[in-house]
Parts: sequence; structure tokens; C-alpha cells
Amino acid sequence: MKIGAFARTDIGMKRKINQDAFLKDDAMRLYVVADGMGGHRGGEVASQLAVDVMRKYCQDHPAVEGREVLDKGINLSCQEIYKAANANEDLSGMGTTVASLLFREGYAYVGQVGDSRTYLLHAGGIWQVTEDHSLVNEELRAGRIAPQEVANYQFKNVITRSVGYEAQVVVDVYRRRARVGDTYVLCTDGLSGLVGIQEIRDELQKNGAEVGLNNLIGLANARGGDDNITALVCEVLPAEA
Repeated sequence: MKIGAFARTDIGMKRKINQDAFLKDDAMRLYVVADGMGGHRGGEVASQLAVDVMRKYCQDHPAVEGREVLDKGINLSCQEIYKAANANEDLSGMGTTVASLLFREGYAYVGQVGDSRTYLLHAGGIWQVTEDHSLVNEELRAGRIAPQEVANYQFKNVITRSVGYEAQVVVDVYRRRARVGDTYVLCTDGLSGLVGIQEIRDELQKNGAEVGLNNLIGLANARGGDDNITALVCEVLPAEA
């Protein structure tokens, strides 16, 4: 099994700084997308801390099962971000989302906090693996708003779970046997908020991972680029590829 990965981040059309961060570590087969929030600098500090701490934790624990690596790596990031926020008034209240993917011992592990998403493409179909930790998703699940009301929902950008806002966080971790032909897409809501799930599938199937990824980010910008846009595509390839 071989992993082919492509990643890109873009400031978008409206923001003055990019508070997203990503990690593409092919040697460890660890991939992370983080969307930071909080203050003038807090968001970019939180997202970068998350990817740095997760990378080091994974590097230091090569024999640990993937589920534990993502859970503990994200929670260690949470502690470090929380500590940094309490030590510096300018960073107070900062936090970040995390969507992460780790290939280990024949499995793909997905770890997630917040509303950054992971999608899976397989056999012509596409599925959202993760569930958004957001107020709008809770309202949808409770039946208090309809899907067609989401775009105009007043609090659609409010997340209900983040990394670093408190010292610990509950991490959603999913596991799937890694299969040749699987393609995973990790992205911040700068992409998923403006580009539909079927459009993501169609673009990647038509143009492949690298060109498709660039086109998707271009599409999000063409539709307003309201937020920073970060996305990462991982393909499970045959060993001889």
C-alpha cells in the first residue's frame, strides 16, 4: 500500500491573515488540517501548535495503536494551546478545529474535533466520515431548522467543540481498513461551506487529486472565498504505484 497526498492552503478572498494550518507527513502517514480561531494572532498560533504537537506525539509513539495516537495527540495539543492562551492575554480564548488522518497497520484512522471535515471517496461514491461539532448541525439533528435554512442561519459558524478552548476535549475517532482506491479529503469549512459534497466527488474523479484540489479551492474563491481555505487529499494506491 502506498499513499499519494496533496495539500494546499489559501487565504481566501476576505481575510487578511491565514489562520489555517496543515500537516502532510508522508513518512509517518499522518495528515492534519486545522482551522484556528481567536483574536488577532490566536487562530494561527492555535492551528500551528496543533499540527506541531500532533506530529511530535506521533513521531515519539511509532508503536501505539492509531486510535490512541490521534486521541492523545489531539488532547496533548489541547493542553498546550490552553496553556499558551492562559499565559498570554493576546492569545486568550484561542482554539482550533482538527481533522486528522493516520494510516497505521493496514487501517485508516480519522480523528476530528470541530467542523473541519473528512470525506471518503470509494467506488464512485462519496461520504462525510465526520460529524460537525457545530450549533447548526445540532439544530439540524434536532429538527429545529431545515437543510435549506442552513445558508442563512444566524449562528452557522458557531462550533460546539474545539481544541484548546478547554484543557481537554472529546475526540471523535473512526477506523476503516485501508483499501486501494480509497481517497480521503480533509478540509476546513472555507471549502465545505462553499462547495458541495457531490461537487468535490465530481471534480476529483474528473481531474484527479492534484488538479482537482486546486480547482476546488478556485471554486470556493470564485463563490466569495469568505474564509481561509485548506484541503488535503490522500489516495490509497497499490504498493507498486
